[in-house]
Amino acid sequence: MATDSTAGQSPSRGRRADAQRNRHTVLTAAAEVFVTSGVDAPIRQIAARAGVGVATIYRHFPTRADLVTAVYRHQIEACAEAGPNLLASADSPLDALRQWIDLFVDFLVTKHGLADALQSDNERFAALHAYFLDRLLPVCAHLLDATVEAGNIRPGTQPYELMRGIGNLCIGRDNDPRYDPRRLIALLLHGLQRPETDPKRPAADD
Repeated sequence: MATDSTAGQSPSRGRRADAQRNRHTVLTAAAEVFVTSGVDAPIRQIAARAGVGVATIYRHFPTRADLVTAVYRHQIEACAEAGPNLLASADSPLDALRQWIDLFVDFLVTKHGLADALQSDNERFAALHAYFLDRLLPVCAHLLDATVEAGNIRPGTQPYELMRGIGNLCIGRDNDPRYDPRRLIALLLHGLQRPETDPKRPAADD
């Protein structure tokens, strides 16, 4: 008797799918824990957040450096994929850029302590940084181009300069609870806007 295609799915394929789901769940949980507790957070805390056993985490990520690297790449992908989606769903390209910058800041917070976690593994760190630039610079450039074309911001802002500037503003966030980099980042974005897009600024004289 013929079997249904779903019922006839090989057990190994089902196990691979389960493993992929577990891996994704662990990476999402680890990213959330890293934001609040840093990359040195206990593995058991990540396991509890993910709803899996500690052994499951070590099966996927034998060392902390493996886990931190995977979280870093996972967050890069999420940030890269968000750019086009935000442009398609936001009210304006400027709103899409603002929302993407919020995600980018969340990502920068997640990667706090990355270098220490990799324990001077310069080759791995360099590869991650190259991957970061390769994936996110084009997304930022696309968002900037869209906002310029819509007349929201002045032309001439380079994506690397914007991302580097935001990164610099995020430095020291964890060491001073009085400092909120998002306020200065909002001012930075405000300064890029054309006068006519800001209702609080008078139009330039002809």
